[in-house]
Amino acid sequence: MVTLADIEAARRILAGQVLRTPLLAAPPLSTLTGAEVFVKYENLQVTNSFKERGAYVKLAALSADERRRGVIAMSAGNHAQAVAYHARRLAIPATIVMPVTTPFVKIKATEASGATVVLDGETISEAQARAEAIAAERNLVWVHPYDDPRIIAGQGTIALEMLEEAPDLDTLVVPIGGGGLIAGCAIAARAKKPSIEIVGVEAALYPSMWNAVHKGNRPCGGATLAEGIAVKNVGKLTLPVVREFVRDIILVDEPQIERAVNAFLTLQKTMAEGAGAAGLAAMLASPARFRGRRVGLILCGGNIDPRILASIMVRELERADRIVSFRLTIPDRPGILGQIATRLGEFGANILSVDHHRLFLDVPAKGAKLDVTMETRDAAHAEEIFSALAADGYRPVRMPSGTALE
Repeated sequence: MVTLADIEAARRILAGQVLRTPLLAAPPLSTLTGAEVFVKYENLQVTNSFKERGAYVKLAALSADERRRGVIAMSAGNHAQAVAYHARRLAIPATIVMPVTTPFVKIKATEASGATVVLDGETISEAQARAEAIAAERNLVWVHPYDDPRIIAGQGTIALEMLEEAPDLDTLVVPIGGGGLIAGCAIAARAKKPSIEIVGVEAALYPSMWNAVHKGNRPCGGATLAEGIAVKNVGKLTLPVVREFVRDIILVDEPQIERAVNAFLTLQKTMAEGAGAAGLAAMLASPARFRGRRVGLILCGGNIDPRILASIMVRELERADRIVSFRLTIPDRPGILGQIATRLGEFGANILSVDHHRLFLDVPAKGAKLDVTMETRDAAHAEEIFSALAADGYRPVRMPSGTALE
């Protein structure tokens, strides 16, 4: 097992090589969750994720012959970028196998660091099979994303820094993919503060560690926003650590992950990818579990596709009734659109889109349907507008959620 001494040694190796990221109080998130929240901003690393720590510790330990032969890794993005970036710094050739589902932003960032990228498989496990075949064929050094003692030790330095800056934390909430991050942090945190509680988080679509710990058989698979922790196979080294030190594993669904990503952006003004926001998603999913506690969150990655982020923001506005769509029944005559626009303006609604439907059979030939998507202040404001349009005789119907995105 990796020990505290190993993690302390990793910290000495990392000194001056990666950023000692800030741990900051997050009052808006504390208000949102009912806990006292502190955030460790690992998204501020050069490659925007915690993976740099383990990658550098592993690469720095290679012999001259191993460096000459080169390394290979498989990753959905963040481990890939970390290995590629530090391999270039250390003049080590790097090949990275990534699933074809990897966000484009992560693929380009990995290639920009000089690594050779091979796209193969739909999942991490399929990418791993290809990586293992290439490693055997070309005699490359395997840099596993989580099931390696040096990787685990490097990731564990995060918890050392957190407890040095906030020794009175009583809970750490840590995302789980294969388990390297939570294993390293759990070993370090429990050695420094035996009373601290370690809580893990997995995407509900990929409950691999939950299954392993609870001897469960929940299905693993599907498209998740948290692709960085979408892992079907947990580590042989990490599983015993999780069993010993991790109190709970919380499974979070996709809307909770989306809400957490949006909360980091809108409340903390910082970028979190799905996996990076998983800790906050767990707090949103189980608020009573954390209420009143001093909780440390690891914002472990910020590499999110801007298009996906924009979609999340609009979806959250819809969920909060700040973007709503109504279908109105109107007479088809000149000036009616102007009247409706003026009426909505009187209520302070901002019109985003308007769509006329004249051929619907459930309206008279001289009538039409009008779909209006608008921005409102909140749910009460939306209801006020709905009632006014009904009183005006337009027979409004609330359109299904998601209409504004079409």
